[in-house]
Amino acid sequence: MEPLLVVNNIEVIYHNVILVLKGLSLQVQESQIVTVLGSNGAGKTTTLKAISGLLKSEDGAVTDGSITFQGQRIDRLYPEQIVRRGIFQVMEGRRVFDELNIEENLIAGAHTNKNKKKMKDDIEVVYHYFPRLKQRRQIQAGYISGGEQQMLVIGRCLMANPKLMLLDEPSMGLAPLLVAEIFEIIKRINRERGVTILLVEQNARLALSIAHHGYVMENGRIVLDDTVEKLKENADIKEFYLGLTEVGKTKSYRDVKHYKRRKRWLA
Repeated sequence: MEPLLVVNNIEVIYHNVILVLKGLSLQVQESQIVTVLGSNGAGKTTTLKAISGLLKSEDGAVTDGSITFQGQRIDRLYPEQIVRRGIFQVMEGRRVFDELNIEENLIAGAHTNKNKKKMKDDIEVVYHYFPRLKQRRQIQAGYISGGEQQMLVIGRCLMANPKLMLLDEPSMGLAPLLVAEIFEIIKRINRERGVTILLVEQNARLALSIAHHGYVMENGRIVLDDTVEKLKENADIKEFYLGLTEVGKTKSYRDVKHYKRRKRWLA
């Protein structure tokens, strides 16, 4: 089956000088959750912005390679054209419209939908997944909690009826119980709505618990990819990302003196 999304050997440069992605390739199969793991500065967020077209707003560009969605090239399109094709990015940091209430934020996410009846139905779908938002729908988004804001931006994404949802660090800054709740809802959205998800996340344990396939990034390149079942058994993933020793005991990252990376290009 042809993948829904294919990122083929792309290079990304900022300000015509800074090379961030160095021949990166990945694929996302339809109806799957695919996660991208990596430390800060690896290029994960840049990868999402290359797909969604948001690089252009930051003086960045895909200078080599290609990105195709449903068999059609999209790396030369503007962000608004990419959104209309069904790709929607949920930015890290919970970018809500502070002065609008919850329901107005959701309506803003439906700007590509001119059918008012469907818009109302879509709002009810969001409230089905996030009943807490329905209870507080008239509250200004700037006054709700961080967890509720994260629910809101995911709900606003659903209002656009995405075929591919790009999630950037949804766990950032949230309490563990809220993170677990949000990740369970992400899993349900994928399973019940059939929305394909590309998830960037530093919490490897959670990401691997809901994903079907995973990629590991370092310094702008993919160094490892496999099914999540095999990644969970990989010795380097266990030690560096899950904090486990070979005998399964929890290990502090401070005690990790050296990480022998299995670099695919050196194999």
